[in-house]
Amino acid sequence: MIQWGKSMTKNSSKIYSKDVKVDVHYLTRVEGHGNIVVDVQNGVLTKCEFQVIESPRFFESMLVGRPIWEAQHITSRICGICACGHSLASIKAGEDALGIKPSDEVVMLRKLLLYMEQLDSHILHIYILVAPDLLGVKSIMPLIKTHKPIIEMALRMKRMSDYGGEVLAGRHIHPISYVIGGLTQLPSRDGLEKLYKLMLQSREDGDATVEIIKTLKFPEFQRPTQYLSLESDEEYAMYDGELTVNGAERQKVSNYKKLLTENIVDHSMAKFATINGKPYAVGALSRFNNNYEKLNKKAKHVAKELGLKSPCHNPYLNTACQLVEWVHCLEESIKIMEKILKDGLNEEKVVVSSWPKRSEIGKIKYKPNTGISCVEVPRGSLFHEYTIDDKGFINYANCVIPTNQNLGNLEEDMRKIVPELLGKKTEEEITLALEMLARSYDPCISCATHLLDVKFVNGLKCKKK
Repeated sequence: MIQWGKSMTKNSSKIYSKDVKVDVHYLTRVEGHGNIVVDVQNGVLTKCEFQVIESPRFFESMLVGRPIWEAQHITSRICGICACGHSLASIKAGEDALGIKPSDEVVMLRKLLLYMEQLDSHILHIYILVAPDLLGVKSIMPLIKTHKPIIEMALRMKRMSDYGGEVLAGRHIHPISYVIGGLTQLPSRDGLEKLYKLMLQSREDGDATVEIIKTLKFPEFQRPTQYLSLESDEEYAMYDGELTVNGAERQKVSNYKKLLTENIVDHSMAKFATINGKPYAVGALSRFNNNYEKLNKKAKHVAKELGLKSPCHNPYLNTACQLVEWVHCLEESIKIMEKILKDGLNEEKVVVSSWPKRSEIGKIKYKPNTGISCVEVPRGSLFHEYTIDDKGFINYANCVIPTNQNLGNLEEDMRKIVPELLGKKTEEEITLALEMLARSYDPCISCATHLLDVKFVNGLKCKKK
């Protein structure tokens, strides 16, 4: 069995104070730029913020005036990690607006692509972003020397899922062959057979990863909150389903604006979100809590091995839930691959043959309509909404990103944990605990910084909407 060995964490000098200042400028091992600012004076928490300082990106504005047929290629650029998820959310919203229903085979291939993205992102987060925290080092670089076989295994697991994106969609980052209605071409038989073999080999690496994570200790912390995710009677919902909060009565995805509200805050370029005026969480932990019974047998066994029970209220264990999902997605992917390799793919039901030519765009009459979709990407529930006019051009777009849905909940976690650590941990230890807490959410900060509109007032001030 491969083992990490003993933690490398050094004991800090035990100097406690009622006055604590935490100012983490550019949190490391996350995507994008974010700061953690905490101020405790005389034992009283006076300031606690996760500041998103990334420059805003105007993807919704880029979509306005573009044909609905181009949306998935534009929105896949929102993220280099969740490119396939954004593309699929965009495609589903476009099909909803156009009244197009894809074949069952197309849906099966989309689920497989979404599983590949979960596998890819989760293993990246577990090994590259979180493991250094649990072992008391600053980054993965020291581990390359001290635990080279494990790092090589992690990269091997990631290459498998990267290759899956390449085979299925032309490339994993910014996929090209998945479009409204279906695919532009079938995946090659040779590529699918190679991918299947890599999946079978990854089972052993996944088993080893479970044994490794079992040896590591996650911080103890509890804060019940609202957990939002898709839910379905058919499966562990990722590609489709209805919305649920803590397993309560489901709501249609089309009603998402009645469920959640996005707000602007002064200290963040990313919007915060609430449900019933309170923060909530999305992501692997939320999906685990709402959909545990739909996990496959092996994933449930892994959850038991890791000591995970639903509901779980420790946000640090989001990483452990990602490993459970990794096992689930791999086994479900293998099932799909076995079906494809046995039955083949019907080109007539998969490959799109009726896409409008570029010269026809703007000349075809459409029914003005709004399309809304949600898929579960690695960091949580992702919403896309488009309204099209009678020529098929987008005149309104909205994307609700998982990270900005998690920001308010992260701050509430910080407000609860800081008083619990006062008098028990040094300022250095409190800082590390907050960094680890933020990283446990696996934030994708660049994706979250998007605004619908910017107006310059008197040529001086930027007003956010």
